[in-house]
Amino acid sequence: MTHRSPDSLRSARWFAPDDLRSFGHRSRIMQMGYAPEDWAGKPVIAIVNTWSDINPCHGHFRQRVDDVKRGVLQAGGFPLELPAISLAEAFVKPTTMLYRNFLAMETEELLRSHPVDGAVLMGGCDKTTPGLLMGAISAGLPAIYLPAGPMLRGNHNGQVLGSGSDAWKLWDERRAGKLSTTEWIGVEAGIARSHGTCMTMGTAATMMGIAEAMGMTLPGASSIPAPDANHVRMAAECGRRIVGMVWEDLTPQRVLTRASFENAIAMAMAMGCSTNAVVHVIAMSRRAGCDVTLDDFDAASRTVPVLANIRPSGEKYLMEDFYYAGGLPALMNRLGNRLHLDALTVNGRTLGENIARAVVFDDDVIRPLGNPLYAEGALAVLRGNIAPGGAVMKPSACAPRYLRHTGPALVFDDYATMKAAVEDEDLDVTADHIMVLRNAGPQGGPGMPEWGMLPIPAKLVKQGVRDMLRLSDARMSGTSYGACILHCSPEAYVGGPLALVRTGDLITVDVPARRIHLEVSDAELAERRAAWTPPPPRFERGYGWMFSRHILQADEGCDFDFLETTFGAPVAEPDIF
Repeated sequence: MTHRSPDSLRSARWFAPDDLRSFGHRSRIMQMGYAPEDWAGKPVIAIVNTWSDINPCHGHFRQRVDDVKRGVLQAGGFPLELPAISLAEAFVKPTTMLYRNFLAMETEELLRSHPVDGAVLMGGCDKTTPGLLMGAISAGLPAIYLPAGPMLRGNHNGQVLGSGSDAWKLWDERRAGKLSTTEWIGVEAGIARSHGTCMTMGTAATMMGIAEAMGMTLPGASSIPAPDANHVRMAAECGRRIVGMVWEDLTPQRVLTRASFENAIAMAMAMGCSTNAVVHVIAMSRRAGCDVTLDDFDAASRTVPVLANIRPSGEKYLMEDFYYAGGLPALMNRLGNRLHLDALTVNGRTLGENIARAVVFDDDVIRPLGNPLYAEGALAVLRGNIAPGGAVMKPSACAPRYLRHTGPALVFDDYATMKAAVEDEDLDVTADHIMVLRNAGPQGGPGMPEWGMLPIPAKLVKQGVRDMLRLSDARMSGTSYGACILHCSPEAYVGGPLALVRTGDLITVDVPARRIHLEVSDAELAERRAAWTPPPPRFERGYGWMFSRHILQADEGCDFDFLETTFGAPVAEPDIF
């Protein structure tokens, strides 16, 4: 139902007045071949497209943008494509996380500065989902998220391969001398064989699912494989729906509530989510004025089991299987009263209405509550004298023996040193050691790279060791697995306690008790603190300089302090003179 009048549209400020400035706007858009019939009295829809030639996750977006435009036109809107930075996870160095906030800023300013009334946000590759949503939340215009969708299953010699997860496993086999060069090249060619995001439950699949659980996508949109014809239809429906959202003035502020973020956290746990979800959900919630914390994740992990049997938490299935089994709506239906079913979504209906008829078609892919993959949630938050701000672990994807463990630290101050050391077969290390990588956090990385899944030392790999405890202020890929304790906060680079650890110090990890403790006296730590010297700055100019001065720590979401909702007064509409 239409609630707004055409003259109330934001774009009318640019196009409707009978003055010289609006004459300029109209003449310039006519310069591109459009006529007044294309835009007059119609919602102008920005399609924020993160396609690029070097982003395989978004390789289909060049075509999908036309599908979105078709939907916008069908619904009586006027579509305009606005390209944004692509953030190709596999190629951007040192890490796309350095530029997530860049995309958020770009999205916000694209929407604010142009004559648009609503937006379709095209993303999927890891940091694009939170970046686009953070910017759209701050811009405040009606917005709907279009997820890229996962790629098809990988395959090599009849073996199903999962992106990331199997790469790490097979690389250890390669290092152990069990995989030939010919076989390795075959794996390279078969592990990623269509456009779309990683098809394991990595960060991309996790964040697309979270966007749906928050109510920012069409029902079921997050699970559709990228090459599936249903993805084309979903893209067109996003175009049609955003026009209706503009007339209804259905903004992110109306959709995103505390309940929405609690739904997102619950679904993250049930999906067997990436650890990166923590940083991104916290950042989005603070943009929306609905702050969630590490404690909210840990509380949910105590009550919401892992039901999605998808690698890396699961052993067998991938996102394509998840889609055929019913996808996210079916998984949400299984959780039932653990969700806020009255939460509003972008299609104008409640979450409960959207999932009421969802059916699970395979009980091994989407487990019943009585037969979970893992009895508790996917993540655990540990605290102690080494991580007073918290550290995050994925116990559903690590060897059970490491859930309670005390071992000596093996400390590395940088990734290059660690990488060289682990290939040294004379390295003094055992499977009981706890490998520590520091100076890899938000400022130290810089950008908190996905270095947290430290490689098992070659000496141990050849002994058959495939997991050991690893501790870092870095992140790890959501497709990774193992006993990795991540996001240690505050980071070592700014003087967090991780900076004070020495090789040989005993560290105790007790996941059931949510505790991580450095077995060193307070007096000794005080002496080490007094002797600690801050490292030199990473950047002295440019975007990195700004990043270093304004980035928050991992437990605060790694947003820029000046972009959070509470930093200052809302930004007014731009003047038009």
